Amino acid sequence: MNNYKSDIIINNILNFNIKISSVFIFTFVSLINVSCSQEKEQPKPQNIETNYYAFISQLKVPEKLEFCGERVPLEIPEVKERAEREFYLLLQTPGQIILYIKRSGKYFPIFEKYLKEQNLPDDIKYLSVAESALYMARSPKDAVGLWQFIPSTAKKFGLLIDDYVDERKHPEKSTEVALKYLNQGFKAHQSWTLAAAGYNMGQEGVANSLDFQTKNNFYDLFLNDETSRYILRIILIKELMSNASKYGFKISSNDIYKPDSYKLIDEKDAIPNLAEWAKSHNASYKDIKLLNPWILQKSLPLPHKGKSWCIAVPDK
Repeated sequence: MNNYKSDIIINNILNFNIKISSVFIFTFVSLINVSCSQEKEQPKPQNIETNYYAFISQLKVPEKLEFCGERVPLEIPEVKERAEREFYLLLQTPGQIILYIKRSGKYFPIFEKYLKEQNLPDDIKYLSVAESALYMARSPKDAVGLWQFIPSTAKKFGLLIDDYVDERKHPEKSTEVALKYLNQGFKAHQSWTLAAAGYNMGQEGVANSLDFQTKNNFYDLFLNDETSRYILRIILIKELMSNASKYGFKISSNDIYKPDSYKLIDEKDAIPNLAEWAKSHNASYKDIKLLNPWILQKSLPLPHKGKSWCIAVPDK
């Protein structure tokens, strides 16, 4: 009798468990089916701007391009092909273009000030973007700074380079020298495009090419690949930065880097410890190094006779 009751109880328990298991399995399978159904039914993006490759393929080089008021002859197939090469290669690196635009807020005001003072074309500022990406870069050829001067050219135009100082990294001084060099090129060739080409390959190199090929226009010359690309790259950088929203870049003015706020201190003595000097002017060593990238060491020697160190400190 007891065994019989036990068997009944065990059977009931087993039947209950089987029913519970069946309900659980049915519910689990149903959830999987619903989940899969939802995944299949998700709408695919239809907006062309969400498909970067499709968006890029619809962009075209503008029918009109110019540099410093000098027209680019896009009706020449070879010139148009070169322009398109730079256009699409630049668009391959949208992050870099965003950085160009952001950094321009920090450095373009400096360039524009000197360009305006010297009555020079505003487009020249884009040459620095092509040279350095508006970054204190150093090239494999030891070209340094926003305008990428090699040591010999920098020293020829009066920039100081030694173990303590490299004025190629001085934003204002290097800009003055760059504009002086370009202005000399313009006076020699009567063309800002040729002057910019000379910035890349040397003004003498441009003059020799013009003479040998008996031409007077950049776009009629057969030049090395670097210089041939260089001019079109500057022009397409200008196009993309000047018309950023047209090419899909949405950058708020609040996201543009701001110019540094500083005041200048004339120091006529040597500075044996730049950190202590900074502290005495309510600044940090980091402040001084960031505001004065031309200072290479942790100290500065006595300035040349009759000179002083003009050092930027935070304007607090």
